[in-house]
Amino acid sequence: MDVSAADFAEARALMVDGQLRPNKVSDPRILKAARELPRELFLPPHLRALAYLDEDVPLGNGRVLMEPLVLARLAQLAAPRPGAKGLVVGAGLGYGAALLAACGVAVTALEEDTALVAEARAALMQHAPTVRLIAGPLAEGWPAGAPWDIILIEGAVASIPEALVGQLQIESGRLVTVLQEPGSRRMGRAVLVERTEAGMALRPVFDCATPLLPAFAPKPAFVF
Repeated sequence: MDVSAADFAEARALMVDGQLRPNKVSDPRILKAARELPRELFLPPHLRALAYLDEDVPLGNGRVLMEPLVLARLAQLAAPRPGAKGLVVGAGLGYGAALLAACGVAVTALEEDTALVAEARAALMQHAPTVRLIAGPLAEGWPAGAPWDIILIEGAVASIPEALVGQLQIESGRLVTVLQEPGSRRMGRAVLVERTEAGMALRPVFDCATPLLPAFAPKPAFVF
C-alpha cells in the first residue's frame, strides 16, 4: 500500500507527541527537528512504511536505523547547540546526522559501508546539505576534525572506544552511545562519556536494547 506525504507527516507528528515527548525528550531543538525532518526519506523505498515505528529498522549487514526514542534521547544527552562541532560515527543513511544538524551542530558523518554512504549522500544533499559525509573506518573516528564537542555513536558498543574518547574536547566534550557489555543478552545502557584530564568519566542514563555496531562488537576469543 502506498503511503502519502500527508500520511508520513501525520506519523511524524504522532512519533513526536506519542513516543518522544511523553518519554523524557524535552529539548525544543530536537523536538522541532524530529517534527520537521522526513525520517522516511532516509530509508530505501521498501522500508519507508517502517520509519515511525517504535523499533529499529534493519538495513542489512547487521546495521539498523535506530528507533526514534533511543536516537532522540541520545541526541538530547549530547546537548546539541548551534556552533558545536559534532561527529556521528556509524551514520548509516544519515538521519541521526541530519537531526543534529537541524539543531545547529556542524556535523561530520562517518560511515564505512560504501552502499550506505552512497544512499546517505543523496538524502543528506537534499535534507541536510551542511553535513559533511566521510567514508572511513568507524573505530578510528575522525581525528582530522578533532577535538569534537559531540560524538554520537549510532549503535551499541561492547566497550567504550578509547580512540574516540581521545578525540573529544577535554572537560566539555560529550560522547553518547549504548554500552552493551558481553553477556548482557542484547540489553544495553545509554551512556554519557566525558573526557577529563585524568582519563574519562562515564554516566549510565537509561536502559535500551540497541544492536551492536559490527565495528564495535566484541573481538572473538582466541582458542588454542
